[in-house]
Amino acid sequence: MSIKLEAVSYTYMPGTPYEKRAISDISLEIEKGEFVAIIGHTGSGKSTLVQHLNGLLHPTSGRVLVDDIDLAAKTPEAKKIARSVGMVFQYPEHQLFAETIYEDVAFGPRNLKLDEAEVRQRVELAMEFVGLDYGKFAHRSPFHLSGGQMRRVAIAGVIAMQPDYLVLDEPSAGLDPAARNAIFAEIVQLYRTRGITVILVTHNMEEAARLADRMLVMAKGEVRMDGKPKEVFRADRELLHAAGVDVPRMVELVDALRLKGIDIPEDTVSVDSLVREILARQRRENAC
Repeated sequence: MSIKLEAVSYTYMPGTPYEKRAISDISLEIEKGEFVAIIGHTGSGKSTLVQHLNGLLHPTSGRVLVDDIDLAAKTPEAKKIARSVGMVFQYPEHQLFAETIYEDVAFGPRNLKLDEAEVRQRVELAMEFVGLDYGKFAHRSPFHLSGGQMRRVAIAGVIAMQPDYLVLDEPSAGLDPAARNAIFAEIVQLYRTRGITVILVTHNMEEAARLADRMLVMAKGEVRMDGKPKEVFRADRELLHAAGVDVPRMVELVDALRLKGIDIPEDTVSVDSLVREILARQRRENAC
């Protein structure tokens, strides 16, 4: 099972004075169970790319296949498989519309023609997963919540669809650090417990390095780099800067420690991995 892009290009408003090529000749495959971060400067094509992954956009040329089914095909199979790719947009709380949180989260499952008992079960599980107590919040208005809570409601609505692939376009944008950390803790828990594929668009290099096991670096509508975070951040720095990507401060800190003779592996790219290395180093020194 995978999402596969075959020579995908997309042009906005073709044949008009405003014609703009957004992505060009992208071929890649995202396997089931991967956690992929897509990074790059504003206008690099990240959002256009991910909107192809569930058929919101169809390529000007090329094909997008989810589990070997072409999303552009006008068939019941294509329509069904598109629902297996859940999409959380930037500022998803702007898409909330129902009078109660229950009704908002239930909207997607009801569109699947599920019976009301299954809908309620999915709503309860999704709300529990994002940290919203069903008894306390189900019948409250989503518009009387904090920004972080509203975003949790929007994410719960996608989770209630039980997608095999979850696409998140800057899900932490505009949140304070505590709310941002809570959102990502829930996403990581979902990834680990259900084994779904997560595709994360982010400007935050620390987030990308800490969470993802694979990174795509985009610039000018093309995928310029594709690899593990330690490979990407240790690659050509000029190429990264040309793509509008900053090296995480953690990578710079590791470089500084290594220059001082402290034996930290060069592929250490996250806070957690650095802490583990330092603790392991201390244990080795104490054992001597």
